[in-house]
Amino acid sequence: MAAAAEESGWRRVGFVGAGRMAEAIARGLIQAGKVEAEHMLASAPSDKNLCRFRAMGCQTTHSNPEVLRSCSLVFFATKPHILPAVLVEVAPAVTAEHILVSVAAGVSLSTLEELLPPTARVLRVSPNLPCIVQEGAMVMARGRHAGSYEARLLRSLLEACGQCEEVPEAQVDIHTGLSGSGVAFVCAFSEALAEGAIKMGMPSGLAHRIAAQTLLGTAKVLLQKGQHPAQLRTDVCTPGGTTIYGLHVLEQGGLRATAMSAVEAATCRARELSRK
Repeated sequence: MAAAAEESGWRRVGFVGAGRMAEAIARGLIQAGKVEAEHMLASAPSDKNLCRFRAMGCQTTHSNPEVLRSCSLVFFATKPHILPAVLVEVAPAVTAEHILVSVAAGVSLSTLEELLPPTARVLRVSPNLPCIVQEGAMVMARGRHAGSYEARLLRSLLEACGQCEEVPEAQVDIHTGLSGSGVAFVCAFSEALAEGAIKMGMPSGLAHRIAAQTLLGTAKVLLQKGQHPAQLRTDVCTPGGTTIYGLHVLEQGGLRATAMSAVEAATCRARELSRK
């Protein structure tokens, strides 16, 4: 096993559920050398998704309890409405050695702890789609019996898939509105930028590539320099230049207020779903 796993005192990583997010996390851990593929075990009811885990060199099974019996660190990556039944199924196999991590949206820590044995070490992670290219934005929250060791371990692993921050559970739904749904918001903006260039005569493929690269480059500058976006915007905006004319139009269209309202609406919907 990879050195990081040996030093942490656990041996194998399991996935209950083998969809895109489980695959993204597994692939990130393997590519970063955090865990070797042969020390991963994934379960799912059919072979539809398991074939992708086998292609990475991972072990697979159709038995959820087998994952718990074989692995001490387990990610639950099922659909949210399926997870409660899965937790009831695997609960008898949970021991004091397990660290259990849910990536199911809308399933609270209290629900997880109610369905698992007392003192189970549970954490909740909210990932987003760019985890599939190891550029995810993730937050995690601890359950009552998960301590700093479990949080450090999980964060060190998930950083193989992007940026991971620990937050109070109350902020998980906000993250869903900002970063989970935000992927779609950014795609809509990227599409609009490209279509503006297409309108002015640029070929479609080129316009979309340049728009995407512009978003990527801007994000890297913000992260690497630690700048507030307003500062970078000011740096780009010269008096009487092209940018200030474009920004004026964006302000007239209410871009910032609309984006804020979109995050608010997505967050409120995430909270509604969490209460169901």
